[in-house]
Amino acid sequence: MVRPRLCRRISLEPDVTYFKPRGVPMSALEEVVLTLDEFEAVRLKDLEGLDQEECAKKMNISQPTFHRLVTMARRKIADSIVNGKALKIEGGNFKVIGR
Repeated sequence: MVRPRLCRRISLEPDVTYFKPRGVPMSALEEVVLTLDEFEAVRLKDLEGLDQEECAKKMNISQPTFHRLVTMARRKIADSIVNGKALKIEGGNFKVIGR
């Protein structure tokens, strides 16, 4: 039996949730979906500069889970930039706890 997924904590929902390449019509774009928990992982690690242990504690997840989360998020962001895809931020298993 699969272990149930823990609800991940995030401190805020982004004001802007969609990014697309300039000059490309929406109808011609593929979308990459970045979940809100992946967004939070990148924010904590790359923007706030916290170490992996601190990030995992803030999100109420294990360090290996955090590592998988941030790796997947970075892959999606890179795919969006390198391949000219739209990036949509939505969904995920999370609870907003504030800063």
